[in-house]
Amino acid sequence: MAIIQDLFGKSPIGYLMEHARKVHECVELVKPLLEAVIAEDYGRVHLLQDKVSKIEYEADLLKHNIRDHLPRRFFLPVNREELDGFLQCQEKMADYAEDFSVILMIRKTRLHPELHADFLAFVGQVFQVTGSLLTATVEFRNLAEVSFSGAEARLVLGIIKELGQEEWRADRIARDLSIKMYKLEGEVGPIDLMFYEKMLLKLSAIANEAENAGDYLRAMIDN
Repeated sequence: MAIIQDLFGKSPIGYLMEHARKVHECVELVKPLLEAVIAEDYGRVHLLQDKVSKIEYEADLLKHNIRDHLPRRFFLPVNREELDGFLQCQEKMADYAEDFSVILMIRKTRLHPELHADFLAFVGQVFQVTGSLLTATVEFRNLAEVSFSGAEARLVLGIIKELGQEEWRADRIARDLSIKMYKLEGEVGPIDLMFYEKMLLKLSAIANEAENAGDYLRAMIDN
């Protein structure tokens, strides 16, 4: 039995899901951070930024643990490069969520009231993308038990396809929000606009990396 365990190693799939849940905890704090900025409650922004930083660090520890315990030889249930690519995308999602929190923390930027609803809608759409990724990852763990085939595989591939559509919707919202932001030139100072753009870019990056992570999941299933 020990020889068989040495050959196949421990399956990393369960650890992947644990890491994905931790990354999603980071992303979940994006909305309360934005709400705190809208309320101009900068003390709460600082508290939430500390929380994001702590969770991002915990996600990093999980990521290192996965990499340290991957079988170095013989068999893995998935392609090692694709698994590592998935991990990197997840890592970037947590990093971008932390970057977003830092942008809000380092300056008491007032978000123009005309942008409140639009930014909240965009954050909601980003969360749709990352939520679909988490669902796909949970189902992917179940899929590993049935050799990545059959109706279960089609279910996960369907979720990943929907994830791509949700990311496309996020791109559309980001484009419209960017146009609306720059229509406020004159009412809003250039530094405020610069910070709005930074906020928008970090949120977009979270959604983009979620889609990339979904692509890696699809590749692991197809292989």
